[in-house]
Amino acid sequence: MCHDHDSRPPAPPRSGDVAERGVLTLTAADGTEFSAAYAAPAVPSGTGIVLLPDVRGLHPFYVALADQFAQAGLPAVAIDWFGRTAGVPDGGVRGADFEYRPHVEAATAEGMDADIAAAIDYLRERAGVDLPVVTVGFCLGGSLSWRQSGGELDVAGCVGFYGRPSVVGDAAGRARRPTVMLIAGADAATPVADQLALADTMRAAGAEVDAVVYDGAPHSFFDRAYGEWTEACQDAWRHILALTDRVARR
Repeated sequence: MCHDHDSRPPAPPRSGDVAERGVLTLTAADGTEFSAAYAAPAVPSGTGIVLLPDVRGLHPFYVALADQFAQAGLPAVAIDWFGRTAGVPDGGVRGADFEYRPHVEAATAEGMDADIAAAIDYLRERAGVDLPVVTVGFCLGGSLSWRQSGGELDVAGCVGFYGRPSVVGDAAGRARRPTVMLIAGADAATPVADQLALADTMRAAGAEVDAVVYDGAPHSFFDRAYGEWTEACQDAWRHILALTDRVARR
């Protein structure tokens, strides 16, 4: 598990008004309905964000993080992975008692990509057909975000925290989109060396990879409750926003 039910994201280094926020239901191309949270800035900066959660799916951390991205000027939609097997939860958000493991085991790459594609389409319906979109993921979602660098979906960049190279798989050898890897130096789930080797593989394939290791930081350090990692959280925000600003200018 990555962020627990009570975790909340740290504030971004820039902040503005949020014009809209809410939880909704999206529909993937295969007809699957799934839950999502959307937040829109009053003054957009030109890039959209699709948030890819950890194994818990759409829980409160990601609803709050969509709002934080909107405060930073970026329209954002956070998605739930489990519409195919668990349906749409009451209120749209997974509860603390959600038994996620069987649903993670039943999830497929094709289904998750279909959900990401639906979220991209929704952002562009709301913010313009030419909107560049960056995926930002955590743990399972971080791996899936890195995988988009070598995937077929129309994204402009990929950001991942705490990802696993085994989930990225063969897509690493096709990587071509700019990628940010935010690596917890004390992550017990995945060795730092494995993540840096993944970065080298993706660079060799042609992707620009910004790989940052936060020495001593634990898995899930991107959490406002971790006061000792405040600077690491702010630095992570800076790397993310540097990418979103760059693809907006393109």
